[in-house]
Amino acid sequence: MNFLKKMALPMFVFLVFAFLYLPIIVLIVFSCNKIAFPYRWAGFSLEWYRELLESTEIWHAVKNSLIVALSAVFLSLTMGLTFIFYTARTKYEKVIPFFYGNLVFPEIILAVSLLALFTFFAIPTGLLALIAAHTVLAFGFVVPILAARFQELDYSIIEASLDLGASLNQTFIRIVIPLLLPALVAAGLLVFVISFDDFLLAFFCAGTSAQTLPLYIFALIRTGISPVINALSTLLLVVSSVGVLIFCSLKSKIRIF
Repeated sequence: MNFLKKMALPMFVFLVFAFLYLPIIVLIVFSCNKIAFPYRWAGFSLEWYRELLESTEIWHAVKNSLIVALSAVFLSLTMGLTFIFYTARTKYEKVIPFFYGNLVFPEIILAVSLLALFTFFAIPTGLLALIAAHTVLAFGFVVPILAARFQELDYSIIEASLDLGASLNQTFIRIVIPLLLPALVAAGLLVFVISFDDFLLAFFCAGTSAQTLPLYIFALIRTGISPVINALSTLLLVVSSVGVLIFCSLKSKIRIF
């Protein structure tokens, strides 16, 4: 009886993780299946990966997703970093907790709100609107990460730099940015993974002129599961996993949340 009590929790945890990861394992396995219908195994083949590499529509969607993700990373890091530094020890520092709203509110609320805002100001949906939407979403992650790291810095270093004749901008470039570099890389990786895989904002703000990779996958699976989608999802899983591992390795060196 005691043995069963001791094994109950480990078995429950095992079943939970099996429920979470078994579909991913099946996805990876059937991405290498010879036949197009993934209901039975017919042998190992990389045919679907070859077809994936030859598809121009998929790579066009990948290009749009990369443009949006990299733009959101650059804009959110640039504006977030300047905001954290130039509002330090001022009355504007009190608005930093409002940036945690993106972490609390459901993303669909943000998507609908941005679409209503674009409609009100007659801003056409498309790639630029999607970049703006993803930048707003990224603020909820960038500002808390950079603010937490900036508060850990010894402010006397910044004061010493100013006392020795450096301007505020020189201190920002030569002192603050190198000290915040691990947090910048971690925030950038996190924002890139979130933006590249985001579906809701793309669904509401991309319109018909810009198709990102999540939208392309959504359009394909409406007609049925294709082994090409399995291959594409496997590659995305590998890329996202590498980004998450790098982020976690950097997270261990800084306090983020």
